[in-house]
Amino acid sequence: MDQEKLNKVIEAAKLYYLLDYNQHEIANILGVSRPTVSRLLQQAKSEGIVQITITDPTENVENLASELEHKFNLKKVIVASIPQYENHIIKNYLGEKAAGFLDEIVKDEDIIGVTWGTTLYHVAIELKQKFVKDVKVVQLKGGVSHSETNTYASEILYLFGKAFNTAPHNLPLPAIVDHVVVKQAMEADRHIRRILELGKQANIALFTIGPVKTDSLLFQLGYFTESDIQSLEGKAVGDICSRFFDKEGRICNESLNERTLGVNLNDLKNKEFSILVAGGPNKIDGIYGALKGGFANVLITDHFTAKFLLSKKE
Repeated sequence: MDQEKLNKVIEAAKLYYLLDYNQHEIANILGVSRPTVSRLLQQAKSEGIVQITITDPTENVENLASELEHKFNLKKVIVASIPQYENHIIKNYLGEKAAGFLDEIVKDEDIIGVTWGTTLYHVAIELKQKFVKDVKVVQLKGGVSHSETNTYASEILYLFGKAFNTAPHNLPLPAIVDHVVVKQAMEADRHIRRILELGKQANIALFTIGPVKTDSLLFQLGYFTESDIQSLEGKAVGDICSRFFDKEGRICNESLNERTLGVNLNDLKNKEFSILVAGGPNKIDGIYGALKGGFANVLITDHFTAKFLLSKKE
């Protein structure tokens, strides 16, 4: 197949399978006939460019959820059945499930604490408006970065505020600073202190797990020194709100933890709903450590990750 033809096959496949365009719309975009689009899509399958996996809907995700609730003593587990074990697919499904759960539980005068990142962004874009009164939305950890990498912090807060009819409270600070005295100075500001206190008071907290990988979002933001990274390698299994912990849920680097702005992990243990939304092969150990540490009482994950968590020995 020549390069031009291959490019058209790939473009047609992306428009159809990833972006949900119909064949007529794709024909207009590519400047070809609709039967040609049909042939391009067929070729994408025959060449292995598109691989379709069907998940058996009879697989009992409710049993998986019940077993996880029992194993980790959780208030609620929601397991999404997903077609493929790929991060972008997982986040779409988990975002929908988490948004649906929030729609069920949020009531008048609740305080909802949220973090940032791509998983939380997928939750935010799935939220439907709910007519509740006096709900507050607050950012649980600093989100100002030193780089061009998008944390989606402002978009997430805006969408949560829109869904629950409130003006959100953002935390206009970096997640991690270089020195404890800098953090102390920031926390001494009465406006910052009020937002941090609101995060502590939140009865609903929504967060994910960050994997310990140099290409993950937090590592790309330029917060860490070389010694910080070395102290986490081989020990940390993940982070929640930029606070790193090991497989037993213990903080890995106290010095780094002391320089981190936002909610403390122990505060999450006291929430009415402490909701961990996470799945995927890079997050299994982190989810396990978080559940062992007792940081979440609600887990929203996918059925592959659920099976891996259940197979892990205590």
